[in-house]
Amino acid sequence: MSSNNPELSFEFFPARTPKGFENLMEVHSELVKFDPTFFSVTYGAGGSTQEGTYDAVKSILESGSSAAPHLTCVGASRDHIRETVSSYLKLGVERIVILRGDLPGGMVERGFFKYAEDLVRFVREEFGDDLHLEVAAYPDFHPESASPLTDLQYLKRKFDAGASSAITQYFYNADSYFAFVDEAQHMGISAPIVPGVMPITNYATLVRFSDACGADLPRWIRARLEQYQYDEKSLKAFGLDVVTHLCLDLLDNGVPGIHFYALNKIEPVSEICKRIGIVRQ
Repeated sequence: MSSNNPELSFEFFPARTPKGFENLMEVHSELVKFDPTFFSVTYGAGGSTQEGTYDAVKSILESGSSAAPHLTCVGASRDHIRETVSSYLKLGVERIVILRGDLPGGMVERGFFKYAEDLVRFVREEFGDDLHLEVAAYPDFHPESASPLTDLQYLKRKFDAGASSAITQYFYNADSYFAFVDEAQHMGISAPIVPGVMPITNYATLVRFSDACGADLPRWIRARLEQYQYDEKSLKAFGLDVVTHLCLDLLDNGVPGIHFYALNKIEPVSEICKRIGIVRQ
C-alpha cells in the first residue's frame, strides 16, 4: 500500500439531537472527500443509541458511502440480533463492527451473548459469509485480560468464529502495534489488523479514555499534554504533530489501512489526512 493512497475509514457516534445529526452529516460530507472505504457508527451501552445508529447508517448509505454499524453483546437476545442485522441488510449494509461492549451502570447481565466471538459466530451462522465482520484488537492489551497471551487468544477465537478483519484500540506507540501484529501472525492470524488512530484535542478527555480502556499514553506525551492543557493552540499543534508522525510510521511500514476515531469532527482528522499525503477527491 502506498502512503499516498491508503485505505481509510472514519468512526462516528450517533447524534442525540437534530442539530447533532445535521453536524454529523456535514462532517461526513467533508471526510467523504478522502474516499474512505467505510464510515462506522458506534452503538451505545446496552444499545442506548440504537435508533440513532440506524438513522446515521441509513443517511450515510443514501449519500452513496459505505456504512458499518456497531453491534454489541450487551442485553442482546438472538431474536434482537436477527431483527437488527436483517434491518441493516435491507438498507444495504455489507459490513458490521461486532464488539462485546461495556455494561452500563446498574446492569449486571450481558444477555445471551457473553463474548464478541459468540456474536460473530451467531451472525455468521444466521446470515452466511457475505457480510464483512470487523472485531476489536488491543495492541496495549485489554484491561480485563489476564495476560497479553490471553488477549491474543481471544482475538484468535474471534477470527476462528468468522471475523473478517480487526480494528485496533487507539495507541501512540507504533512498536506496540507492530509487535502485536507479529505475535498475532505467529498465532496463525492472517486476516488484516487495521490500526485505530485517535487524534489528540483535549488533555483531560484523552487521559480519562486511556485510563478506562487500557490504551497506553506514553509518559512523554502525557507530560507534554499536561503542560499544554490550558494552552489550546499549543496542545492541538502538538497533538497534530504526534498523530501525523504516528500515521506516517504506520504507512511507511505497510499497514493495511488506518481507521480514524473522528469523534464527529472534521478537524483535526482532515488536517492529518492532508499532512500524510492523502489527496482530496
